Amino acid sequence: MFNLSVSERRDAQKPRSPREQLKQLDDSGVVAAHLEGNRLAFGELVERYQNRLLNFVYRSTGDRERAEDLVQETFIRVYRHLHRFDQSKKFSTWIYTISSNLAKNELRNRSRNPLVLFQTLLKNRDADAKPLEWEDNTYRPDDLFRKRHLKSQVDAAVAELPEHHRTVFVLREMEGKTYEEIAEITSTNLGTVKSRLNRARNNFAALIAPVLD
Repeated sequence: MFNLSVSERRDAQKPRSPREQLKQLDDSGVVAAHLEGNRLAFGELVERYQNRLLNFVYRSTGDRERAEDLVQETFIRVYRHLHRFDQSKKFSTWIYTISSNLAKNELRNRSRNPLVLFQTLLKNRDADAKPLEWEDNTYRPDDLFRKRHLKSQVDAAVAELPEHHRTVFVLREMEGKTYEEIAEITSTNLGTVKSRLNRARNNFAALIAPVLD
C-alpha cells in the first residue's frame, strides 16, 4: 500500500473548485453542464478548443488575423446552437465542422480575387505518430534553423495543394482526425476522403521531394 503524507491527505480532502470539477469532465459532460446552466462550462469549451481551432483555420486560410475572426465566429455559432447539438455525437467533430465550413466560405470568397495567395501550415507526421514539433529546446541552434527552414518549405508545398485536398490533408496529417471524423467534418463519404487524402499525400511528396534531396 502507498502511504500519503499529511499534506497529500489534506490536499486530497480539499473540495475541488467549480473550474477544477469541469476540467475533470469530458466534452459531453461540459456540454451537459452548460445546458444545465453552469456559467463556467462554455468558457471551459473555449479553453479546450480555441488554440486547436485557430491552428486548424490558420493552416486552411493562411491568414492568422482572419483565422482569429473565424474562430470567434465559430464559438458564437456554437453558443447559439449548442442546445441543438446531438449529444450522442462527438463535440469535437461538430465544432471542427463549423470551423471547416467557415474556412471554406472564406476561401471561396477569396478565390474570386486572382491576386490572393493561400498559405497553409502543416506539421509532417506519420499516420499513427504524434505530430512533429518544429520547435524543441533540446536541439542545437543549427538544428533549429534547419527545422524552421524545412517548415517554411512545407508551408509552401501545402499551399499548392488544391483546397479540397489541403483540407483533408491538414485534418488527417496535422490534426490527427480519423477518416470517419474527416468525412463528417467535410460532408463527404469515406471513399472520397481516402481518395483525396491519397492524392494529397502523393502531390505533397512530389512537391517537397526536391527540398529534401
